[in-house]
Amino acid sequence: MFPRFVIGGANVERDPMSDSWNHRTRAVHAGTRRSQYGEVSEAIFLTQGFVYDSAEAAAQRFESLGEDEFIYARYGNPTVAMFEERIASIEGAEDAFATASGMAAVNGAMMSMLKAGDHVVSSRALFGSCLYILEEILTRFGVEVTFVDGTDLDQWRDAIRPDTKAVFLETISNPTLEVIDLRAVARLAHAAGATVVVDNVFATPIFSRAFEMGADVVIYSATKHIDGQGRGLGGVILGSREFIRKTVEPYLKHTGGAMSPFNAWMMLKGLETLELRVREQERTARHLAAALQGHKGLSRVIYPGLPDHAQAQVVAEQMGGAGTVIALDVTGGRDAAFRVLNALKLVTISNNLGDAKSIVTHPATTTHQRLSEAQRAHLGITDGLLRLSVGLEDAGDLMADLTAALDVI
Repeated sequence: MFPRFVIGGANVERDPMSDSWNHRTRAVHAGTRRSQYGEVSEAIFLTQGFVYDSAEAAAQRFESLGEDEFIYARYGNPTVAMFEERIASIEGAEDAFATASGMAAVNGAMMSMLKAGDHVVSSRALFGSCLYILEEILTRFGVEVTFVDGTDLDQWRDAIRPDTKAVFLETISNPTLEVIDLRAVARLAHAAGATVVVDNVFATPIFSRAFEMGADVVIYSATKHIDGQGRGLGGVILGSREFIRKTVEPYLKHTGGAMSPFNAWMMLKGLETLELRVREQERTARHLAAALQGHKGLSRVIYPGLPDHAQAQVVAEQMGGAGTVIALDVTGGRDAAFRVLNALKLVTISNNLGDAKSIVTHPATTTHQRLSEAQRAHLGITDGLLRLSVGLEDAGDLMADLTAALDVI
């Protein structure tokens, strides 16, 4: 028999989990809770609240919440708890809190731990919404933010101060695919007592073991590779149990950024095939990047798996794969880039990534359009740059579509 716990007064079984399990096995089984019906697929507990046997039981639960006890879906839910436990097991974290979106996770992690007068050092090359939180929201509440070029360790060293509370970075930057030496940055941050917060979306839990490299907090937009099929929004914050339950949970349960049970169920289903999908996508991305190098319609092909990538050594030392995204700089700027986009037949124009379908976007006019021309230039986001998220289609079909579109110019 499995050990029994109580969820809102109902008996529920949980699968035992072995510490020796590989993360691929954990992605299928970790965190599973079964009701009295013994379902194979995880149950969706689509409920806002929970029933108590008595007034005394309700009072007791609000006073001291036991393991697998719930009081309100904004605070926690059995299906959401399954997702949190499973992703934490895969990532190697003590605990996790699932959020309504990836940006709710970024906002929740940063806002919950910072206050007026705190200092943050961040890499400059970030997703547009991450930049907005750091530049606009945190500073509005009195947090000082210093931006550095993430691949320049001297800039990190100069910017981190004794009073620095946190550092923030994307392990692989969006959209120019810089790869930051996480181990080195973490050493600098920890020497000053700062918390290392990492957005690990492009690297995925499969290719980057961020906690092993020194991260204290890891964030994912589950909307991307974890769902992997364009169905729903979600995010997750991972870290120590103390940080998640004492810092993150109080902030998010009162501000309302929790993941819905239905989306948590979708993310659980996504985790089961995550490794199979991203390894196949990475294999195709590596093939396409190599094949497109030197194409007359491209001035640059940026991919962390190419030997000429600026941080190729860091990729080799710290990552188990180069990711599923390629950056293509089309010769001729915006007009030429748009002609290529409009000529594509198989690859979809959209601003998501990590999907089973290959997706391409023009960052200068979509994800990073709010940045000034000077800011985009500094980050290497040219008017001709395209961000290609490689899906699960046949590599030959994708190559034929891309080359036919490039031939238009």
